[in-house]
Amino acid sequence: MIVTRTPFRISLCGGGSDLPAFYEKNGGCVISTTINKYMYITSHPSFDKKITTVKYSTVESVSDIKKIKHKYFKQCLLDEKIKGIEITSIADVPQGTGLGSSSAFTVGLLNNLKCYKREYISKGDLAKMACELEIDKLGNPIGKQDQYAAAYGGLNFYQFNKDGSVDVEPVLLAHDKFKQLEKNLIMLYVGGEHSASEILKEQSKNMISAKEKEDGQKRIVELTYKLKYELEHNNIDAVGLTLHENWLIKKTLANGISNPKFDKWYDKALKNGALGGKILGAGGSGFFLFYVPEEKQENFRKAMKGLPEMSFKFDHTGTIVMFVD
Repeated sequence: MIVTRTPFRISLCGGGSDLPAFYEKNGGCVISTTINKYMYITSHPSFDKKITTVKYSTVESVSDIKKIKHKYFKQCLLDEKIKGIEITSIADVPQGTGLGSSSAFTVGLLNNLKCYKREYISKGDLAKMACELEIDKLGNPIGKQDQYAAAYGGLNFYQFNKDGSVDVEPVLLAHDKFKQLEKNLIMLYVGGEHSASEILKEQSKNMISAKEKEDGQKRIVELTYKLKYELEHNNIDAVGLTLHENWLIKKTLANGISNPKFDKWYDKALKNGALGGKILGAGGSGFFLFYVPEEKQENFRKAMKGLPEMSFKFDHTGTIVMFVD
């Protein structure tokens, strides 16, 4: 049996600039950190070597890989030429909540299958493989940040170059400031349902057809570079101010990112101690991330008690093989 563990991520600034429609013309960048909420993938040789079984919210057992309905499982198994295996996926947090779960699944599955084949793969190559599978082979209208975050882990600055290459640089700050940043970030679950693909598809289209949308994304990139500088100079309150400005711009880039209910919660958060926040992921549902100075968190939590909080800490490892029997 092989078990891999792959972290989910929270993006602080820059989301959208990792879409090909933007970075191929302008270049892009994102600052994000992984958290201790994970996707677990287990694999084990099937008792019946002619049967391949995949288990997620349902169970599929097939004699022909091409008959698997789950497109991620099917594509990974076809690419790696593996059959006669039983694979299970379990996640700490449901999909569609803006934490990069689909890419964490892809990265974790590829990492598991490479270990199954006793093949070494670097984190960079793993992220690149996951991008090629999700974007090129499966045609998902998504960016590259989630795959790289899941593979590398930690608090990083990701630069998306016009030629499609990605540079990964750790964001370094004093240890006490790093721990305080962790304490000052609060995640609240707002629920709802959305199609990240549809929102991102519209956002990509707007980058090409609407100059004001492209200019808004350029401003988000500028904010990301500025945040990197501020963090490296231990100004963690800059995260809150950047989240706020990023959110105001992000809402204008595509329909469905926010709604009146979310705007009402956001205004209440600012009035009760938050310096800024944003809906994680493409928008429309999932988690609100807020930056709240520790001394203001008691009042903040009282005011926002209608939204469930999910506690978390930062992850530092990225995808790992936890167990090999």
